[in-house]
Amino acid sequence: MKQTWGRVMNNRSFAVIGLGTFGSTVARELANFGNPVLGIDSREQNVAALADTLSEAIIADGRDEVALKEAGVGDYDVAIIAIGEDLEANILCTMNTKLLGVKTIWVKALNKTHHRILSRLGADRVILPEQEVGQHIAQMLHNPQVRDYVSLGNGYHVVDFKVPKLLDGVAVSDPKWFDVDDLRVLGFMRDSQYYSGVNQSEPLKEDDKLLLLGKRPDLRRFGDALRGRS
Repeated sequence: MKQTWGRVMNNRSFAVIGLGTFGSTVARELANFGNPVLGIDSREQNVAALADTLSEAIIADGRDEVALKEAGVGDYDVAIIAIGEDLEANILCTMNTKLLGVKTIWVKALNKTHHRILSRLGADRVILPEQEVGQHIAQMLHNPQVRDYVSLGNGYHVVDFKVPKLLDGVAVSDPKWFDVDDLRVLGFMRDSQYYSGVNQSEPLKEDDKLLLLGKRPDLRRFGDALRGRS
């Protein structure tokens, strides 16, 4: 039944092991998107809290390969192991999900040591939620013009800048601001209207949302220049 749902909806199926604050949030959001989600936790209260939200929620120990097999974890496309506090449990659960044939495995880690170990065990992605959120918040606190940003890998980021009064009336083709090798204007939003970066004749207005693609040093210099001249 779980695999049938995935085919009909063209969505992937997910097994979330560990339903603490992080795991339950991931599981609930994935279910809200219409994905089949299996939730597993050794604590009855955590399972009961999501019993009516997920496709299935069961009490089981992620360290127990037999229990995970009986739960059907091997039938799911992705396993998210959210037992970040217990390295031994994380390692055993990662190994078990790999043995059961889950194709994609994401694991929550507590620190960089955990990250290294879990990566070597073959986890497709190891998440450090506190560190990643902390970096995200620090970036926005450092420069109030930064509304949000996304890391694309290889040093590249897309940053959402709030256009300050300083750039009001400036065209995105202005070399004074935007003539940087690794800095590219993807476009900007004005109210509900999106202007592509290709449309370089339309001047910016204060409070527009400017989307820039570039490497962190160039984006930082751009942001610092805005702060320095404001």
